[in-house]
Amino acid sequence: MTDFLKRRTMMVDTQVRPSDVTKFPIIDAMLKVAREDFVPTAQREAAYVGENLDLGQGRVLLEPRTLAKMLDVLAIGRDELVLDIGCAMGYSTAVIARMAQAVVAVEQDADMAREAQDALVNAGADNAVVHEGPLALGAAQHGPYDVMIVEGGVAQVPATLTDQLKEGGRIAAIFMSGPLGEVRVGYKRSGKISWRLAFNATAPYLPGFEPEMTFTF
Repeated sequence: MTDFLKRRTMMVDTQVRPSDVTKFPIIDAMLKVAREDFVPTAQREAAYVGENLDLGQGRVLLEPRTLAKMLDVLAIGRDELVLDIGCAMGYSTAVIARMAQAVVAVEQDADMAREAQDALVNAGADNAVVHEGPLALGAAQHGPYDVMIVEGGVAQVPATLTDQLKEGGRIAAIFMSGPLGEVRVGYKRSGKISWRLAFNATAPYLPGFEPEMTFTF
């Protein structure tokens, strides 16, 4: 029988802490949330690998290091409402739920959204809800939000999303350029988002966040 608790501890000790992530709420949440419960059954044995995990449908579960560092730069507070874009099967939402007052997860794949909601209920994340719908549209009816996190690659972040961010709020996303990417954190000031580089990371583009196709003649 696989000792997932031991693997979870090893993940934190070898992938998270060495990446300069030391905030207790992040470490505690990643030690307690059973990552193997938020992946397809066939992928449970691979749940703790140090790379993006293929979930099918072109979607991935972000590697532990990337998620942890994104949460580190966002510095989520206990009194904050978080929007989790592209939650897939709900792992990131379960982690964030242990750090925030409440979290709204957005997933447009109906099967993933349903599995995420079930897994979150089983994990006791009663301050989390899954909203099924286009990722780039967010979930305005539950906002505005203190913090947003985008769980995949983007070419840009549309105003339809950032309009749901509170003044003074912050957002993190993985901006891709070819095979390379970087996590940027945006801060909303006077209605505008100012972005700054946080660290390098890569992920497949999320649906609705791909580069626009351009044609040359």
